[in-house]
Amino acid sequence: MKTGFLLGYPIMFSQLGHTLVGVADSIMVGRLGATPLAAASLANVVFHLILTFGIGISYAITPLVASADGEGNKEKIVDALRHGFLINIIAGIILFIIISSGGQLLHFMNQPEEVVMLAIPYLNITALSIIPLMFFQTFREFAEGLSLTRVSMVVVICSNLINIVLNYLLIYGNFGFPELGLNGAGWATFIARVIMALWMAAYIFYGFRTRIYRAGFAIGNYSKKLIYKMLHIGIPAGMQYTFEVSAFGFSAIMMGWLGTSALAAHQIAINLATVSYMTTSGLAIAATIRVGNQLGRQDIPNLRLAAYSLLTLALIFMSAWAILFIAGRHFLPALYVENVEVFAIAAPLLIIAGLFQISDGAQVVCAGALRGLQDVKIPSLMIFVAYWVISLPLGYWFSFKLEYGAIGVWMGLLIGLTITATAMFIRFNVLSKKLLRTSSPAE
Repeated sequence: MKTGFLLGYPIMFSQLGHTLVGVADSIMVGRLGATPLAAASLANVVFHLILTFGIGISYAITPLVASADGEGNKEKIVDALRHGFLINIIAGIILFIIISSGGQLLHFMNQPEEVVMLAIPYLNITALSIIPLMFFQTFREFAEGLSLTRVSMVVVICSNLINIVLNYLLIYGNFGFPELGLNGAGWATFIARVIMALWMAAYIFYGFRTRIYRAGFAIGNYSKKLIYKMLHIGIPAGMQYTFEVSAFGFSAIMMGWLGTSALAAHQIAINLATVSYMTTSGLAIAATIRVGNQLGRQDIPNLRLAAYSLLTLALIFMSAWAILFIAGRHFLPALYVENVEVFAIAAPLLIIAGLFQISDGAQVVCAGALRGLQDVKIPSLMIFVAYWVISLPLGYWFSFKLEYGAIGVWMGLLIGLTITATAMFIRFNVLSKKLLRTSSPAE
């Protein structure tokens, strides 16, 4: 458990750092009023839906590098970096085009018009940041596959501080900078992510422990077989995140049908729940690394031990988050916006958010362990069924047919997360036991 924690805590902080960009943006934009906050929520539904697919694609690098590192195969490690970089940059450009050309679709989502008018220009600005973020993800996933997790933590935290300072300058127009309002938050995020990408690339190129892999920066002589293998892992992994994030995104759209206050309350609750999710998401990446590394060594008993140790850590952390959300349900919304109606809706949502913390932590770590086994297709199908076939229809029924309102939508999410966690745990246990029967531990 200690090894998993030492590997995982920097990833937890770097994952949390990504989320805190959104938290900082939401808190600072919330001071402008409920409408800009709701606009940020709506735009982020679209942006994060596309972004998480791209991040999922980049996750193909980690298990391949971790497994090659377990084998001690430098050539495979270099090839994973070269091909991963090509795939991620092309994916970043394509996803940028999709986001920037799809903003007008917000008009057809039956959302308040004043919210849509603010959301579209903000979305167009933040779309630019997906390219440097995919650039960053290439080198981050490579470093983490080598169990070098602390550098990305430092880079992300420093970039977040830059983002907050730029928010202060560009949202409110302080110290002579233009007052750009919500759009200022978008430009701040873009600039911070460019800095983050360049910093991470420089570390891999010049770092004492990573410069032996400089051949990974070479262009040309690509292997179609390896590209196919990485896409075979990355695309289903991206679909996993897309199914999950799009489910939460569609829940935001349903909240918009209930009004601006409900949507703003949802943004507060989901923002806080995302913070807790990202802490265990860091443990999930640690599970991918540890499982992939032990798979390369063919040490299946330690593979299972590593996964279950990280799962235990996740349950401990998420229990603490559950207590915080339930106990702080009246205090936490006040950090975002000053609106009594929004407070009244957000407080019960945070109770439900507290209840699904255990399921959320379990499902994300088990999914990470399955990625370490390079098993991504069946988990993607499991997530699709849990959310889109069961969770969202139930949420709609609770909310609009039984008239539970905003609480009904979140009841559906609670059910979806619980089903996903159970299915992921069972699948990892079955697959790892099968490996245990067919493989012998490393001498």
